[in-house]
This record gives sequence, C-alpha cells and structure tokens, in this order.
Amino acid sequence: MDQSPPAGAEPTRVVFADGMILDCGMALPDMTVAYRTYGTLNAARSNAVLICHALTGDQYVAERHPLTGKPGWWDQVVGPGRPVDTARFFVICANVLGGCMGSTGPRSPRPPGPEVAPGALWGTDFPPITIADMVRAQRRLIDHLGIERLFAVVGGSMGGMQVLEWAARYPDAVFAAVPVATAAYHSAQNIAFNEVGRQAIFADPDWRGGRYWEQDTIPARGLAVARMCAHITYLSEQALSRKFGRRLQGAGTGPASPSQASSLFGDMFEVESYLQHQGSTFVRRFDANSYLTITRAMDYFDLAADHGGDLAAAFAGSRTRFCLASFSSDWLFPTAQSRAIARALNRAGANVSFVEIESDKGHDAFLLDEPDFHRTLAGFLNGCAVHAGIAA
Repeated sequence: MDQSPPAGAEPTRVVFADGMILDCGMALPDMTVAYRTYGTLNAARSNAVLICHALTGDQYVAERHPLTGKPGWWDQVVGPGRPVDTARFFVICANVLGGCMGSTGPRSPRPPGPEVAPGALWGTDFPPITIADMVRAQRRLIDHLGIERLFAVVGGSMGGMQVLEWAARYPDAVFAAVPVATAAYHSAQNIAFNEVGRQAIFADPDWRGGRYWEQDTIPARGLAVARMCAHITYLSEQALSRKFGRRLQGAGTGPASPSQASSLFGDMFEVESYLQHQGSTFVRRFDANSYLTITRAMDYFDLAADHGGDLAAAFAGSRTRFCLASFSSDWLFPTAQSRAIARALNRAGANVSFVEIESDKGHDAFLLDEPDFHRTLAGFLNGCAVHAGIAA
C-alpha cells in the first residue's frame, strides 16, 4: 500500500549530504529534513519559533494535511492572531528524524552500498535514534535557514521532550521554551503502553519481519491496534464518558442492555467504533517502522540520566525563559512530572513559570480548544517578545 504524499504535496526539504553521527554510534551517510514554515522571518532573524511535534504528528502544523485533507494538527494555536501569531513570528515545524513525512526514516531509500540492493529502503535496518538525535537534526535545519538564535521552541508531549532537549543542549540558541504536557523522562507505565503497541505490530501476519513493503502491504491490523491502545492514554475517563458513555451504536442515548446485542462481536459500543475509526485512519498516513522507531526514541529519553542523574544540572546557567504547562486530567504525562521539571529549573536558577490547566480532556487537551492554555501561551510569548524587542 502506497503511503507517499500525493503529487504536488511534497514538503519543503533540505538534504545534508554529510549526514550525521547518531547517539547509537552509527552514521547516517546523508540526512533529509522535511519542514514547513509560516509567517515571515524579520530582518534581524530574531522572531523564529520552532514547533516540535508529538509522536504521531508531522510538519503540517497549520495547514491542510496532504494525505488526510484535515486541518493542521495545531491550527487552533498557530496562525495570524492566534497564540503563536504568524503575523508576528516566523514559525518552523520539521518532521522528526525517523518520521515518515519526508525526513530520513525507515521508509527512506537506503544509501547505496555493496550489500544494498538498488532502490532498497531502510526498513528495520534504520538505526535506533534518540530525542537528542531529532534535536540535532533540527539544529542543522535552523543553521541552514541562517537563524543563530530561536525566539522560542514550543511543543507538547514528545514535542515537549524535544523542547527540553533544545533548552539543555543549546541554551544560548533558545530565548524562550514552552514544554507542554511532557516529562523529563519516559515513565515505566508509558514504556509499557508503547510495548503493547509494538507487540501488536509484530503479531500482525503482514509485518513480515518489517519488510512488508516488498509484498506491497502494511501491518494495518497491528498498527491500528497500536494506535487504539495509545489513543486511550491520550484521553481521560471523564472525556470518554462524556463523549460515549455506555451507548450502543444506533441505540439512542440510553445505556447498553444485553438484550440489544445482535452479536457477541462487532461494533457494539460507540466507544469501540470510535477507537476502530482512529486506528483505520491512522494506518493510511503513518508507517509502522516509523512508529516503532519513534516510540523507542521516547522510551530512551531521560534528560537527568544524561547529566549525572541531576535534572537541574541539565539547565545550569540557562538564560532561557521557561513556561511549563500541564493539564489536570492528563494521566499519561501527569502534572507531577511538570512540577518536577519546574523544581529542577528553580534549583538551576532559571527563569520559569508553571501552570496547571483545569481540563477534563486528558493528555490531548493541548491539541484541543482550551482557552486557558491558549491565553497562557499567548501571554507568555507576547511578554517574551517585548523583552526580546520583537515588534508586534
């Protein structure tokens, strides 16, 4: 099944012919970074905002997606007059290294070599990557664009991990950082959920050892189950109850009754149908090997471990201004994890503010219509812009 972007929808991309050395010690002989930009870079090149996407996101943050036709995944946040105002800021969003929307990843052609067949893809031979690898690839893009210092780096979930990595690795290149609904390490519970998803992909007969494209197929059932499992973690019990309750398909608004069941199997409850829809639409736009690669990169992430076990050491001497945001019903990246980051930043003497947004929408709240979050983000960025001398 062809999952390539349709003709005319190719992303902007830059190829780094010298490649990059990864944290695992392996080298990518060359590296492509696909990205999109919005707004205008000012003469001083001081108004650039990098948006970092989450696990299943991509670079189409504020425009119609070329594969799904849906609006950009953060079009409520990025655009003229919105919290990340493209009338004021130059916004950049890159598909992460390991992704499947144009950046180098498992679905990319493998560089030619003595043991590489012509036209072969990386597939499961793609080397393991880390969040730090993703950020280094983004840094190459930012340098390529001629930007010495980013005004802000903003992202939620895995995007928030990238924000933290940016601030720790390149503190002089980040004026403001907004990590949203994220953590400084991936918890054992989150790793466990990721592993269930990976095992679902491996169990699909169409997985074919990760070389499914050679048979013109994809492990659609396994990837759909992985997406369904993950999607449950993005929502809260309150959100699921409000949206679906125990309602049966086509049975009005009342609760389920065994007498209404026409079969033991099939789409009985509305929530089942919803999850199956999430799974089926996901497999049309995402590559299974990329899913495996990126979830493992999230699992590896532990910023404190990279700094002698002391998270504060990661931000020692940082002049970056931080705004952390969490959501009260997020049990995937709970508020306690954001508070731990805020405490570490305080110990490091950093300029940090923190807010917990009251919401019953769960982890996905950062992607949805949350006016309190939007006001917080806009206020922080606009305040920082004044200090940075960026005109309104």
